Amino acid sequence: MTSTDAPSEPTVEVDPNAVRLTINGREVVARKGDLVIAAAQRVGEYIPRFCYHERMRPVGMCRMCLVDIDTGRGPGLQPSCMVTVAPDMVVDTHSGATRRAQEGVIEMLLSQHPLDCPVCDKGGECPLQDQAFTHGPGESRYLEEKRHFEKPIAISDLVLLDRERCVLCDRCTRFADEVAGDALIHFSSRGNNTQITTFPDEPFASYFSGNTVQICPVGALTSKPYRFKARPWDLEQAESTCTTCAVGCRTVVQSSRNVLVRYLGVDSDPVNWGWLCDRGRYNLEWVNNEERLTAPLVRVGEELQPTSWNAALTRAAELINEAKAAGGPESIAVLGGARGTNEDAYAWARLAHDVIGTPHVYAQMGDGSPIDLLGFDRATIDEAANASTIILMAPDIKEELPVLYLRLRDAAEKRRSRIIEFAQKRTGLSGVAWKTIEYQAGGITDAVAACSDDPEIVRQLATGSVVIVAGRANLAEHPREVGNGVVAALRVAAGAKVLPAFRRGNVVGAIEMGMRPGAGGMKSLAIAEAAAAGRIECLILLGADPLADFPDSDLARRMIAGAPRIISIDTFLTKSSAPADVVLAAAAYGEKSGTTTNIEGRVTTLSATVTPRGTSRADWMIATELADLLGGDLGVSSVDEVTDQIAAHVPGFSAATTAALRSARDGIVCIGALPAATADVRPIDARNSYDYRLVVSRKLYDNAVGTAMSPSLAHLAPGSRLHLHPLDLERVGCASGADVKVTSKRASMVFTVVADDTVVRGSAWIPFNQPGPSIGELIDSADVVTDVRVESF
Repeated sequence: MTSTDAPSEPTVEVDPNAVRLTINGREVVARKGDLVIAAAQRVGEYIPRFCYHERMRPVGMCRMCLVDIDTGRGPGLQPSCMVTVAPDMVVDTHSGATRRAQEGVIEMLLSQHPLDCPVCDKGGECPLQDQAFTHGPGESRYLEEKRHFEKPIAISDLVLLDRERCVLCDRCTRFADEVAGDALIHFSSRGNNTQITTFPDEPFASYFSGNTVQICPVGALTSKPYRFKARPWDLEQAESTCTTCAVGCRTVVQSSRNVLVRYLGVDSDPVNWGWLCDRGRYNLEWVNNEERLTAPLVRVGEELQPTSWNAALTRAAELINEAKAAGGPESIAVLGGARGTNEDAYAWARLAHDVIGTPHVYAQMGDGSPIDLLGFDRATIDEAANASTIILMAPDIKEELPVLYLRLRDAAEKRRSRIIEFAQKRTGLSGVAWKTIEYQAGGITDAVAACSDDPEIVRQLATGSVVIVAGRANLAEHPREVGNGVVAALRVAAGAKVLPAFRRGNVVGAIEMGMRPGAGGMKSLAIAEAAAAGRIECLILLGADPLADFPDSDLARRMIAGAPRIISIDTFLTKSSAPADVVLAAAAYGEKSGTTTNIEGRVTTLSATVTPRGTSRADWMIATELADLLGGDLGVSSVDEVTDQIAAHVPGFSAATTAALRSARDGIVCIGALPAATADVRPIDARNSYDYRLVVSRKLYDNAVGTAMSPSLAHLAPGSRLHLHPLDLERVGCASGADVKVTSKRASMVFTVVADDTVVRGSAWIPFNQPGPSIGELIDSADVVTDVRVESF
């Protein structure tokens, strides 16, 4: 064989970002830019730390991560959270010098740290406690009196501070500033007097304050709702998913003595990065509330009385059969389903469509976004947070989808993305948006179309991927305006993906499970109008409270009054369920297992950690038993069977089997096929004598059951007040804080007015579902927009 005939050597591709180094005598491969502390952890070599957190920039303050690092000039102690890996670097985390340095750091920290371990909430899960045992000297040379402070100090409505426990790791201050954008907690004083504090008369009023409690490596920050409630060794826990909103943050749900006591964030890389909003973290109290329904109720005369499940379900079946006899299956309507699991929604969708035979099924309450947003090419949260351009035409993400706000804010702050925001009122993201385009209600199509005349925006849209985050920004505006905006945006950004900004916990799952109209079926507003006109013989409320959630309060009242038969499935006796003929007690979050689907289509698991209150039952079980009484058979006897039936029969969900979900740490993305929205431009009446266009949207804290029934959160709802731009307030002729008369074509009401420069000139903003006057009295859901007159007294 000649040399030319010799086989050629296989080509080996070299990763230009791979870095080879040695850690504790073992050669490992890291990535260019990796910190030594992270590279070591990935190969199973844990380096102790206090200040380092993988989701925040390193600061090298605690010095606990000092290790021997040799870059070719000989070994030397360096903070591993501040040094990036380099070729041929040698790292020794067990050297004598490393051990002595870490012992010294522990000894220094414990010299002033109080002996609070027996009573500290962090005891048993405290990194300082753990590392004192594993890396400490074993005894202290300090005999001096430790420092003492007044304790605890309430730095917010939810967080307490024990200053003498603080090790000045800078985690809480970095999170508040870098991640949340709420720099309300900081260092004060110098030297031995340095301490964490807040600004005078300014509490740590962040929507994300509970995260600082979770990441605090000692017990310096503790939460009021959990303080002294349990010890870590008393807790039972399971990983689950938060359903407070539709982001789908991964959580750990913990209970003690069969009572929910704490939620902790889990670091799901595609979704929440370990963060939770305070509402999602602390609203567990509603599950434990004594006002929970514990047994089914049946109306006897004028009163609802407790009864057995057999009697209640029999009566519910009778009501459905009576309605079918009086007006046929089409005279029955089902509203709701977004509160429960995918399994709950699937069972009720099958009961409604297949057993009862009604097409009138809808998961939203008239305050949601149109379901045809789900028909566009859907983006994931990761795709949105890494897009070159984010077009934001949605409600205030910080108020309604708080952890998505953190992800999008991070994208803008770190200059991965530019945000083009279309706003009827400036939002939490306006401060980091590249451009904020203000417009008045009803004008989204023109506002978006005008972008094609802006060469700067046109160039930006051409630079890379574009994601449109779209949702209902104004409850006093017809929901079709959301679709109009997306269609207009796709004309100027062809090929963009859409991330639908639905608010309710499992609304996307409920819709895709079938809680949507069948052929000829009506959506919520049409159902409400039909019920008000007497065409609905039986109204089934599946975790729905129209009197609280319909933007049009008058229509909601007429719907409830016009339905001769009402069946409610709920956890509390709400204003809407109080007039019902049958109220079936539903199991709550933490009391049932199953799955949920977030806004990007990611299916994740829910876990049951406590037994249902009283005799309450999961919604899917109620649907299954009702189906049996109505002559149908859903063919399931366990929640796992429902999950597998979903995988077998729901388009797009074939991968989400019980077995697959148990092994999928971050869930499985499943997207069902739905038609996309088309433009539906409707004429807007001239304002006539009405001066201001009404904008109504939600705040994080409101009168929702989860907030109102959680004592730690109930008082945080800001209340219902009218917000006007200061220049518009001058035109009204009154001062901020005065009472004004607000009139629409529907009604007149009195509100306290406040000056607010985030409101667009010519608009009036009022938060929805707040303590105080109900703005729903002024809204007519049939109108494209609502105009109001504002008059001083």
